[in-house]
Amino acid sequence: MGNRVAREDYEWVYTDQPHADRRKEILAKYPEIKSLMGPDPRLKWIVCMMVVIQFLAFYLVKDLDWKWVLFWTYAFGSCINHSMTLAIHEISHNAAFGNNKAMRNRYFAMFANLPIGLPYSASFKRYHLDHHRYLGGDGVDVDIPTDFEGWFFCTPFRKFIWIILQPLFYAIRPLCINPKPITQLEVTNVAVQLTFNILLYWLWGGKPVVYMMAGSLLGMGLHPISGHFIAEHYMFLKGHETYSYYGSLNLLTFNVGYHNEHHDFPSIPGCRLPMVKKIAAEYYDDLPQYSSWVKVLYDFIMEETLSPYSRVKRKLKGDVKQE
Repeated sequence: MGNRVAREDYEWVYTDQPHADRRKEILAKYPEIKSLMGPDPRLKWIVCMMVVIQFLAFYLVKDLDWKWVLFWTYAFGSCINHSMTLAIHEISHNAAFGNNKAMRNRYFAMFANLPIGLPYSASFKRYHLDHHRYLGGDGVDVDIPTDFEGWFFCTPFRKFIWIILQPLFYAIRPLCINPKPITQLEVTNVAVQLTFNILLYWLWGGKPVVYMMAGSLLGMGLHPISGHFIAEHYMFLKGHETYSYYGSLNLLTFNVGYHNEHHDFPSIPGCRLPMVKKIAAEYYDDLPQYSSWVKVLYDFIMEETLSPYSRVKRKLKGDVKQE
């Protein structure tokens, strides 16, 4: 387990990302797909239900023994909180209230952020849209690991540690790769979240706070759902930079597994992405795909040719307009 992997750099390419061209081709052949664009009217109610469930869980864990707090943190809280991060992903595409009510989406994302404990919804929106517009863009797409990550986390054991520490690297990476001036929305996000965290501690003590914060960190680390972080864009097959997953965990993750479909049509909410695949099946059925995120995690850790360097990266040309 101590041998170094073969990769010593990213997979540099000199072509544009494939999603824009495929989108144009699909829309020319199947213009009815445009009718799938627009908000998901169920999303805001699903998010409200999830927030209420976590508030109830905060109340229930306050009197439990610590061993049971930790058990339910991983068994339940981590699943809900990771699912909520993917609801925020949907909201970042204005899927809750539509493009015409952008600010309503931003504040609703802060509400969805409450049971996660870590104020990130406002910043996520800014960086995530860059990820779509400039997929793999050097110095812009902060989904790409840093050179340090690629160099150091290069053995199975180190990759195992890297998977556990995913939340830490996702938080630090923007500051290293593409720091941006702080906005008023980000300040508001932090203020609202800290106020909520303090109120939660004041009302019910430390156990709900631990359940909330640890649930978020564990759910985005070594967890079956976190397999989507690796599955989406890590280059398991040369020449392919985006992969879809069609397994049952899509039910908990707002269909984020339909990732080729999502990058082709980011304005279509997750609930309608299976319809994209059904309509334009010939464009997706033959692309590399996954049926298990757990297997993705295992293969990434154990396969010595895979590492944080296993990402397609490109130098950007022309004007770069960031969020």
